[in-house]
Amino acid sequence: MEWLEANRLMVISDYHRAFCETFGRGDVSLSNLHSLRKRKGWATGRSGHFVKGEAPHNKGKPCEPGKGGRHPNARRTQFKKGQTPHNTNYLGHERISTDGYVEISVEERNPHTGYERRYVLKHKWLWEQANGPVPEGHALKCLDSNPLNTDPSNWEPVPRGVLARLNGGRFRTTLAYDEASPELKPLVMASAKLKHAAQTARKGSPS
Repeated sequence: MEWLEANRLMVISDYHRAFCETFGRGDVSLSNLHSLRKRKGWATGRSGHFVKGEAPHNKGKPCEPGKGGRHPNARRTQFKKGQTPHNTNYLGHERISTDGYVEISVEERNPHTGYERRYVLKHKWLWEQANGPVPEGHALKCLDSNPLNTDPSNWEPVPRGVLARLNGGRFRTTLAYDEASPELKPLVMASAKLKHAAQTARKGSPS
């Protein structure tokens, strides 16, 4: 007991090893000595916390075969060198928005996060690549009512005031564009534009 008290400040692993070697006590475990120090109230002056900059005791030591990160179950789910996660959002990656539109990752800085890429509406991005910016006060309308068809020829810029009419009007008293058959869609579009132009003219505003 005198030896144990005299050497109580040793790190527990060294404390245990030295005790076993000195007295040939292979039957005493590390936890036995740890519990003894607690019962006796032998403070070591250590909190048990890592000190900033302190190297872990197992730094540079590989796991034993079949244990830890080298266990077969762990190996099976580890990333291999050069492997990328299945949800990596690479340049050109596409996804479907909650509104049903295709979004594409483009090389354009995200104003909200500062990241080098951002998602934009693919149909708008392609249309502007071919035709320039969408005119002010206008929005792109899908001509075949299939938002997944992002070909620029399938989208037409229309005044925002026309969109409400294409949806059936304020009280949905007319046939909505997206509900019309392919044969009637041009007629619904022309009617909405005509009504919008007439209303604009009555207000004396430029069309």
